[in-house]
Amino acid sequence: MKRTETPLIPRPEGLYCPEGDFHIDPVRPVARALITHGHADHARAGHGAVLATRQTLDIMALRYGADFAGAWQVAEGVTVIGGVRAQFHPAGHVLGSAQIALHTRGGRITVTGDYTRSPNPACAPWEPVPCDILVTEATFALPVFRHPDPTTEIARLLASLKAFPERAHLVGAYALGKAQRVIMLLREAGYDAPIYIHGALQKLCDYHIAEGVALGDLRPATVARGKKGDFAGAIVLAPPSAFAATWAQRFPDPVICFASGWMMVRARARQRGVELPLVISDHVDWPQLTQTITELDPAETWVTHGREEAILRWCALEGRAARPLRLVGYEDEPE
Repeated sequence: MKRTETPLIPRPEGLYCPEGDFHIDPVRPVARALITHGHADHARAGHGAVLATRQTLDIMALRYGADFAGAWQVAEGVTVIGGVRAQFHPAGHVLGSAQIALHTRGGRITVTGDYTRSPNPACAPWEPVPCDILVTEATFALPVFRHPDPTTEIARLLASLKAFPERAHLVGAYALGKAQRVIMLLREAGYDAPIYIHGALQKLCDYHIAEGVALGDLRPATVARGKKGDFAGAIVLAPPSAFAATWAQRFPDPVICFASGWMMVRARARQRGVELPLVISDHVDWPQLTQTITELDPAETWVTHGREEAILRWCALEGRAARPLRLVGYEDEPE
């Protein structure tokens, strides 16, 4: 590929496309933003105009209110912006998540946002998008991160539930994506009992159900005074922040669990007081990341959102051109 200009430029606001005069997942308000998905570190309010998938726009409206941007447009098919052709493709990360494919004078670019190649029953699966430049996340870009099959982690949760039927199992899971994925994995494993959810998860769970994601019997995790025993043997999902509040003390001798790719790091589990770490990630791990670069075989790989050094070194050893973007605001995603 021979480029006559730089198609994307890192700026303090985020990744900027001068040919189309727009930013991708900007961290500050801008005139025109293309958003890959609804997580708060990628989707912020206050932009003049937003282009995203319908589901991402819905999620932003749920989180920020209907006036989250001056204007918004659903990404359907190819959208032409100042001569740049933009098309959104599934990323497999959360409901509505997308990779953004750009056709510019500088070549074909795929901005992955956050993505995973692992099956995710709560959203559309990742699909490969051929490109000259691959902009990839690097949240778990170290060889040590080799995430297990999530079904084995769910089996561990169900085994613990069987071993300790007198204890509630409190599972920390982020409100958008991870909570619904854990619920769906439980349902696919044959767990058809009610699952109790913290109030902070209700709105997004309701939206997933409205979008056809069959979450099954969900009930509020409300504890009446003197009724702690009602949750013995139950699975309760809550955002991780709830575990630091008095809310978690309402349950009978709970088994504290946390669903995250970071649970491979034992120190993180200990710091959070996690008794049962569940390694369930919505990001590519090291084998998936290197597989993606190998299969897509881009002329250049641009790396952002995390640990850049190891994957840059791997690219160098493989004879692949690569560069770090070092965008501010994405260094260590909570997952």
